[in-house]
Amino acid sequence: MPASSTDKDARPGEVSLGFDPGARAEAALCVIGHVRSPWGKGTAPKNLRAARETGRAARIELLPEFVPGLLGLSEGQAIQMLYWVDRGQRDLIVQSPRHTDGPRGVFALRSPVRPNPIALGTVVITSLDREAGIIGIDATDAFDGTPVLDIKPWIPTVDVPPHWRPEG
Repeated sequence: MPASSTDKDARPGEVSLGFDPGARAEAALCVIGHVRSPWGKGTAPKNLRAARETGRAARIELLPEFVPGLLGLSEGQAIQMLYWVDRGQRDLIVQSPRHTDGPRGVFALRSPVRPNPIALGTVVITSLDREAGIIGIDATDAFDGTPVLDIKPWIPTVDVPPHWRPEG
């Protein structure tokens, strides 16, 4: 269904689902910690690349019960942080980003506006306090207080598709 004409933020070509995907939740998630960053609504960079360009670091603060999960991680290591974009819109299935030549489906975008607002950022550990459960990271585009769902090591032999070559 097209985005509501009363939605002041709707752009031409955008399509809304017509329901709240959160009302159809079938899975349970457990928050393991929170992002601490300098960002909030209106101040966050548009993506992780832009966040790195600011030179502003961030950190992940784990809840105490999850601190033992840090065993095996080290400074300088790349990790994948899965986080819940808890302040994002969820019902827009086709979007019209300013940086594209026309509307695109949500699954062709990295936008935080999605049915399940799960974001993925590959970041580098800059510091690690195993006692306090604090992981310093090189950058994030997440708002301060964003819930963290999971952390996984980034492994080139697993995470880079075979025979992949960058575009351009």
